[in-house]
Amino acid sequence: MCTSVYGLDDKVVVVTGGSRGIGLELAKELLAQNARVVICGRKKEGLDAAVSFLGGGDRVLPLPCHVAKEEDVENLFNKAVESFGKIDILINNVGMNILTASVADTELALWNKIMEGNLTGAFLCSRKAARIMREQGYGKIISVSSIAARKASPGMGIYGIAKAGLEMLTRVLAAELAPFNIQVNAVAPGMVRTDFSKPFWSNDDICRQLTAAIPAGRIAEPRDVVDPVLFLASERASFITGQTIICDGGQTAV
Repeated sequence: MCTSVYGLDDKVVVVTGGSRGIGLELAKELLAQNARVVICGRKKEGLDAAVSFLGGGDRVLPLPCHVAKEEDVENLFNKAVESFGKIDILINNVGMNILTASVADTELALWNKIMEGNLTGAFLCSRKAARIMREQGYGKIISVSSIAARKASPGMGIYGIAKAGLEMLTRVLAAELAPFNIQVNAVAPGMVRTDFSKPFWSNDDICRQLTAAIPAGRIAEPRDVVDPVLFLASERASFITGQTIICDGGQTAV
């Protein structure tokens, strides 16, 4: 077993949406860093596949959870503490988007669904984690946001509004929890090559248009998001709180 370069040996990390995409890549790297990882997802088959991909073992705890349901979140964290004894780090990774013509033409049910998936779930998980971490006197909460939080994009209006709310939630929690030695931050990527964004990057014409707007000349790979998250989860970031690291290849710099 190698020594963790981020100092995450035996840290207990909850990764929401950890059965696929960025969440699964985070879980994989956290295990490589000798952490103990709780992954949650809504579908058992997805969790089973993730555990198989991760190699199983007693350092991975898969738990079904709909993060926008209060009782599911309570169960998730209670079982995590029961199994591992503590919660050192929460990574709010769950996110979802349904393309809409415009906010003005969106039905309330769709608004609520997108808000639940991107903001309400992060609030419920962060609230529960914060209560545990306050008792411990330490902890880290990191959320995966998006540059959509600061750049209006066609069809992604509600998603962007939800992510903007997530970044404000990050700042508010950072201010409230700093006296308890809890740091709260976020990472905001641009387009990442995952199944979530496949409708965009799998279309050659759209992908070329997207890439042309990125000074780095490519869209992000999951690992481009993983390392900033792990840095924020480490003690190397112990004096950083209330911040959002943008990792978009320079897209918002021009």
